[in-house]
This record gives sequence, structure tokens and C-alpha cells, in this order.
Amino acid sequence: QVQLVESGGGLVQAGGSLRLSCAASGRTLSNYNSAWFRQAPGKEREFVSAIRWSDDRTHYVDSVKGRFTISRDNARNTLYLQMNSLKPEDTAVYYCAAGPISLSRHSSDSEYVYWGQGTQVTVSS
Repeated sequence: QVQLVESGGGLVQAGGSLRLSCAASGRTLSNYNSAWFRQAPGKEREFVSAIRWSDDRTHYVDSVKGRFTISRDNARNTLYLQMNSLKPEDTAVYYCAAGPISLSRHSSDSEYVYWGQGTQVTVSS
């Protein structure tokens, strides 16, 4: 079992930055594929970014490329999402997730087994 707890959300003006954290406990996060998803009101949950367990290879949805950076601190057993140049359309509840090493589709939420409770990010225009 992996327990995930997100933090770092909040209200920020467009163009601002936030760093989300996802603290893991129970198991070592680096033994899992990890990702961030988000869900805006009235919309389906959307893939944002993923980091591969074996080589830290990263993936991003096109809308956040160049603005968001996913990383992992193995010593702290924590996943991060640095979000810069935020836009109102980034407003959503952000979730971190962890999935098995056999995961094949990093952007599919059905592949992930463990989820955090979510943290709200609101970007004002």
C-alpha cells in the first residue's frame, strides 16, 4: 500500500507559480511510476505529467509543456510538480498517482493504483 498526500495548492494570479508536493508513505515511491492528473469542474480527469520509475523519463500533456516540471526526491519520498506561467485554464483539483512498474500507458488514469486526495489550484485572470 502506498499512501499519497498532496499539498501546495492555492490561489494565484495568472502568470504566477506554485509547487505541488505529494508525500508518499508505506512504500518507496521510486519503485512506482508516478504521475499528476487534474480535474476541472464539469470536466473529466486529465493527465498532466508522469515520471518513469526506472530512468526518470518524463511526459507532459501538450498544454503544460515548457511551463510545468515533474520531479521526484527519493530521499524525501516525495513527488513534485513545479508549475510556472500559470493560466486560468490550469484551474483544477490536482491529484498525484502511483502505478506499477508494468504500467504501459502513462497518461491513462486507469493504470494507476494509488491516489492522493487532491489539492485545489485556482488561477485568477
